[in-house]
Amino acid sequence: MGKYSLKYLCVLMLLLLKTGSSAFADNGYKLWLEYNKVGNPQLAVAYRQQLSYVIFPAASDRLKAAKSELLTGLDEMLTLKPVDAKSIINGQTIIIGTPQLLKSFSIAVPDSIGGEGYLIKTTLIGQKKCILIAANSDVGVIYGVFNFLKLIQINQSISKLNISDHPRMMYRVLDHWDNLNRTVERGYAGSSIWNWHKLPGVIDQRYIDYARANASVGINGSVVNNVNADALILSPQYLLKVQALANVFRTYGIKIYLSVKFSSPVELGGLKTADPLDPAVKKWWTDKADEIYSYIPDFGGFLVKANSEGQPGPQSYGRTHADGANMLADALAPHHGIVMWRAFVYDNKVPDDRFKQAYNEFKPLDGKFKDNVIVQVKNGPIDFQPREPFHPLFGAMPNTPLMMEFQLTQEYLGFSTHLVYEAPLFAECLQSDTYTRGKGSTVARIIRGDFNKKLITGMAGVANIGADLNWCGHPFAQANWYAFGRTAWNSDQSPAVIADDWLRMTFTDDENFVSPVKKFMLQSRENTVNYMAPLGLHHIMGVSTHYGPGPWVDNAGRPDWNATYYHKADSAGIGFDRTATGSNALTQYAPEVKARWESLQTCPDEYLLWFHHLSWTYKMSSGRSLWDELVYHYYAGAESVKQMSRTWEKMEGKIDAERFSEVKQLMQVQLNEAITWRDACVLYFQTFSKMPIETTYPKSQHPLDYYRNTKFYYVPGIGGNNYMTN
Repeated sequence: MGKYSLKYLCVLMLLLLKTGSSAFADNGYKLWLEYNKVGNPQLAVAYRQQLSYVIFPAASDRLKAAKSELLTGLDEMLTLKPVDAKSIINGQTIIIGTPQLLKSFSIAVPDSIGGEGYLIKTTLIGQKKCILIAANSDVGVIYGVFNFLKLIQINQSISKLNISDHPRMMYRVLDHWDNLNRTVERGYAGSSIWNWHKLPGVIDQRYIDYARANASVGINGSVVNNVNADALILSPQYLLKVQALANVFRTYGIKIYLSVKFSSPVELGGLKTADPLDPAVKKWWTDKADEIYSYIPDFGGFLVKANSEGQPGPQSYGRTHADGANMLADALAPHHGIVMWRAFVYDNKVPDDRFKQAYNEFKPLDGKFKDNVIVQVKNGPIDFQPREPFHPLFGAMPNTPLMMEFQLTQEYLGFSTHLVYEAPLFAECLQSDTYTRGKGSTVARIIRGDFNKKLITGMAGVANIGADLNWCGHPFAQANWYAFGRTAWNSDQSPAVIADDWLRMTFTDDENFVSPVKKFMLQSRENTVNYMAPLGLHHIMGVSTHYGPGPWVDNAGRPDWNATYYHKADSAGIGFDRTATGSNALTQYAPEVKARWESLQTCPDEYLLWFHHLSWTYKMSSGRSLWDELVYHYYAGAESVKQMSRTWEKMEGKIDAERFSEVKQLMQVQLNEAITWRDACVLYFQTFSKMPIETTYPKSQHPLDYYRNTKFYYVPGIGGNNYMTN
């Protein structure tokens, strides 16, 4: 064989390997922007016919990015390269832009869609039929293009389009708990994606793809560092690095924010105090804000964790949260920046019920914050538990903007080894009725400012993103990032619709895959609640790491770090009494909510042990005793994971082999851990109930002491600052 023939053969083999890899393997890097080939031949022909020509005057960086995305998507899904045109070809043209760029076509965009909304419609322009994507701004065009591509990804007809959409929240922000040493606190997908050492010189393609993914679901802000902040982030050396990221994000309509340490004037500026009323401190922050904006003209603002878990704050100087937040707000106001001040506070003076502390500290401050301060409140009153009642602050501060904080990273939901689709959790909280402005004043309506139009609005999600190839550690954890963006854009969207879209965009449009997988996705969070903390149990995870069961933990550094503080199991029963006979935390809710949860006749089983300490023999609505009901849920939870795994086995061949295999293996890990949770908790609580476990259930694999004595080393998510929680 001649040298040229050998060379040709080698090239051919490489091409075949590449083709095979592309066809049968997928590492998940592309997220929901896979742009898979349209499998329906008739639909593909129709798409190509309607999109043969494009009119898209793209002058700005944002519009160039939008046009590049459109052309990439059409090429990958349809093998289509539409021809740039100057005039409309009837029935074959897509026209995209703002009214200013499309003056010659006399296109009007209503003010009602605002600066970030868009139109996607089939229309007549000069008696010629075309598809129009239009917005009042370049970023609106980006959102419109991504959503148009989604229609093709999910195989929707584009023949009679009439879509008008806009975000319901102003600030839709991802919070990264990333440290400067590249560890990620409560992160389960590897190290931080921000390579601070190589910035600003090296701009990783990952930063661009991160921005693309966020823009595709309408996320418009990113806090790039941990709320347990390092003052160094505000130094000139790091501001240059932050500037480099901001330059990438800006193209996709994303503002960059920083978590700041309240004591930065002392640690970085050499002052003797960080007292927010001290003139020198005020000047330091004003000068620092001016400096930041000299690097990043569209800087978004600060996120602050203060006077919680040892973090410095205004209370260290006898000042209030409002004093601290307002001082920072004044520094940012000339530049139109905002302060996101977290309401997750608890200190070493343990109250009678940690549940009550945030409300007690923040409720009296209603109306005392500056207009550019938004108080960021976790969805529940404790700490991102598998299930929590909505936080009592929602609706309790009518004159203060409240920003919802959800956790996408699964700190208390099995880490990235467990498949837990969180959109039902989001919806459960957002659709809860606070009754603070009468029936129908849901959490969603509170945070989007329906009852006070003067307030700024927002939603934050603690990111589950890391340096793993598939971004989130588990292929299905990507759905939580996606669902957060969709929910922050419009909190009324259905978890089922979001799951359906995500599956079709990420894997395949095959209904035989989508339907069964969507079904177990929607059930997955409830499964996890069942095998971890059913009937309102909470905070019974392993201490510090929050990994695995730890209902026996009673020797942590302070009472409210102990599981026994929360479940209060004894020979008489189990549960935390938050009624008038207990901590009386229920008084923090509106009378209608309080009455429902206080009465055993109306309190849902899901919240029963959140609010009541009940006898092991208490008769449940099912007719079972509380003990038997608890055992039933633990066993049902583990069994549901087994059923989920069996369903997944049937998906082999319907998607790429690489992700199929990865999910299959992770499901086995989840099943093993679900059984561990089940057996450890049931055996532990049985030491108090002294009641039998039905013989129809599988026997525990190990005695209780085995679980109590098991140690887990180098559990992911603990690093950097080594804080217990966030």
